[in-house]
Amino acid sequence: MFGELRGLNEECGVFGIWGNENPAQLSYYGLHALQHRGQEGAGIVVKDGKQFRAVKGEGLVNDVFSEGKLEGLKGQAAIAHARYTTAGGGGIENVQPLLFRSSTGSLSIAHNGNLVNANHLKQHLERQGSIFNSTSDTEVLAHLIKKSTHPTFLSKVKNALTLLKGAFSILMLSEEGLIVARDQHGLRPLALGKLGDSWVVASETCAFDLIGAEFVRSVEPGELIVINDSGVKSDRFVEPDKRAMCAMEYVYLARPDSEIGGINVHMARKRMGKTLAKECAHIEADVVTGVPDSSISAAIGFAEESGIPYELGLIKNRYVGRTFIQPTQELRERGVKMKLSPVRQVVQGKRVVMVDDSIVRGTTSRRIVKMLKEAGAAEVHVVISSPPMTDPCYYGIDTSSSEELIASSHSVEEIRDAIGADTVTFLSVEGMVESIARQHEGPERGLCLACFTGKYPTEIFPDTILPHEKELIR
Repeated sequence: MFGELRGLNEECGVFGIWGNENPAQLSYYGLHALQHRGQEGAGIVVKDGKQFRAVKGEGLVNDVFSEGKLEGLKGQAAIAHARYTTAGGGGIENVQPLLFRSSTGSLSIAHNGNLVNANHLKQHLERQGSIFNSTSDTEVLAHLIKKSTHPTFLSKVKNALTLLKGAFSILMLSEEGLIVARDQHGLRPLALGKLGDSWVVASETCAFDLIGAEFVRSVEPGELIVINDSGVKSDRFVEPDKRAMCAMEYVYLARPDSEIGGINVHMARKRMGKTLAKECAHIEADVVTGVPDSSISAAIGFAEESGIPYELGLIKNRYVGRTFIQPTQELRERGVKMKLSPVRQVVQGKRVVMVDDSIVRGTTSRRIVKMLKEAGAAEVHVVISSPPMTDPCYYGIDTSSSEELIASSHSVEEIRDAIGADTVTFLSVEGMVESIARQHEGPERGLCLACFTGKYPTEIFPDTILPHEKELIR
């Protein structure tokens, strides 16, 4: 559903393991659990003593790690990455984990998020003689570590991390061990787990469930964890700032069986649906249906609260990937019909409440409304379990320009007209925050709401912003 992006932003998944005799195989399963976070590239780097071996490629996890590809990846530790590439950021050279070799040792890095000062740092490094092999902002970190004048490798890492601005959940594999870091606002999720005597790290806890690992805790904002044969050591590279977990992780990005920040994603989405039903109690309808898959939880909550029966009015083709992950608008539009089919017997002659998680461009919503009406729906009331997305995201979601966001230039009534619905209702910001984080304290409950409010938790560097967007930052 999201629009295209210029530059280096990405929304990905990372997985790491230390102290296991089958790190590559477990990383493979971990990436399968995180496949929803990126479908265009995947990689695994394994450490065996001081030897680093890598397998990576473009495509789905199954395609990249076809039969026999993992046989040569022996060792006791690994990091892995599932990548969503953006316009200008594709190519095998950008598929992670990135692997760097030098006379002082090898280093591999996997990163989920986006650095808002990447261009600024890259220009500075190039003036000092650095040569970049990719267009990924992740490579900036490796150069910063290499150029640091601090005496030890870990002090170099800490110094380099303090220079990064924006969103990052980072895994590094080095001679020192498995190094884990999360930005000081905690914008992207990262969890620590245990599998027997092995330690595991992943973007989402659903990866732990697949391999039978136990969730231990979330990695804290500003925390640096070093895992090696001596055990687990927690440190800080910076003091945590105002917590700002991306609200869209709960709305759309994360799997419903994951737990982020102590909050189960399914239950948060269900509460959003219940709150939405309270906020649009004026709607009279015969059936509630959700747009598979990320809106099903909210649709169930809406139905429970409103008393309108829930039905499977839309069926998903399980062999078509998420529309969000498709790299071009043409493929996204074609993918909608391949992906969803209305159930005529459910919607024909009925007043249908169609629950969706968001409206970005409006293209997908328009096509789904059209399909439901062609299947005989008497009315289609579109209810959205998040507020209107009015502002660009610079932290890793593929919406870098307000031009890609229909709500930035259209009223709710204009959006209703554009998508052909009988009514359109969005969840309020207050309702979303309360639904997600009602057990937490503080005015914004530790969430990043920038795409809904235009209030960014970090400085946004001028070279991160498209020229015509600069006057919109507030």
